[in-house]
Amino acid sequence: VGNPDIVFADEPTAALDKESALNVVTLLKRLGTERGTTTLMVTHDSKIMDLADRIITMDEGRIVQDSSLS
Repeated sequence: VGNPDIVFADEPTAALDKESALNVVTLLKRLGTERGTTTLMVTHDSKIMDLADRIITMDEGRIVQDSSLS
């Protein structure tokens, strides 16, 4: 629990204002870099997607786009 290999974050910024959302995503990204943690985040917030290393877009349960394949 204290130092996981992967963090699953389901809409972690959904109820946050823009600044707080950016702070949360920046923190997750920093922890990933410092600790070697992978974060898998589900979001509808296109503003924070710019910080992602990889974006997988799904529609009705199917992958329709994967930025690592582009």
